[in-house]
Amino acid sequence: MKPKDLSVTVAGVRFPNPVIAASGTYGFGEDYAELYPPGVFGGISCKGLTLSERAGNPPPRIAETPGGILNSVGLQNPGVDVFIERHLPYMKKNCNVVIANISGETIGEYKKIAEKLDETGVDIIELNISCPNVKKGGAAWGVSAAGAGEVTKSVRAATGKPLMVKLTPNVTDIAEIARAAEAEGADCVSLINTVLGMRIDVKTRRPVLGNNAGGLSGGAVFPIAVRMVWQVARSVKIDVVGMGGISSAEDAVEMMLAGAKAVQIGTVMMGDPFAPLKIIGGIERYMEENGIDDLSGIVGKVKPW
Repeated sequence: MKPKDLSVTVAGVRFPNPVIAASGTYGFGEDYAELYPPGVFGGISCKGLTLSERAGNPPPRIAETPGGILNSVGLQNPGVDVFIERHLPYMKKNCNVVIANISGETIGEYKKIAEKLDETGVDIIELNISCPNVKKGGAAWGVSAAGAGEVTKSVRAATGKPLMVKLTPNVTDIAEIARAAEAEGADCVSLINTVLGMRIDVKTRRPVLGNNAGGLSGGAVFPIAVRMVWQVARSVKIDVVGMGGISSAEDAVEMMLAGAKAVQIGTVMMGDPFAPLKIIGGIERYMEENGIDDLSGIVGKVKPW
């Protein structure tokens, strides 16, 4: 039987398979190494990086909810310089594609991080625009087309690396924001980031998270993510990477049918660390069962009514 081609090119970078570890869920590729090599993934998006070290939000920072989890980790990370010195060498040696996820509160912070990474072996920079814009009252950069376009334009000018812009779902029109990122030089968009949510303990009458509200991820957000990926894929010419609640090979295929060239997974690994192996193998089986030789036979092949 002819082997199936699971490779895919996103933002000009070749991935051996379309499954990527989502930022914040796989650390820097070392956390699961005792179970299987990080080279299992097509690529890994590292823990979100800021200009300086961040301790993150006060605990409790993670809470289970029906169909997912709420988190308010708050971008805990060692800072970009420590990443470059200590973690990037391991990732370049053991991972297929290295995606550096970056965050900032000001345009200047985003630019400085991008400039530092531009001189490294990072393959793609993923721009997290769900962070608060401190000069605009704390609203996230990505909640408006103007904000998304401004930060994308700035980072585009600071680096020649392929640029992936990670979109927040907490907006009125995600397609408009994707188009703004595309217009200012993004090579790719990834979506969705977590959905803003909150739970309250009825016994203590306190929120379950120390930061009161947090980001909802997991299976509960999957239909929202599929809808948004479908909308964005029809609205831009650049590549789309889908994420948000993918828990199985069928979910991954569904996301690709909606228009995603690759997918990112995260929350599912907390309950089943071997989920990546199952998802990659399941995609290949789907291709075999349906006579599909490469992923072009899946991506964007949804048949709307």
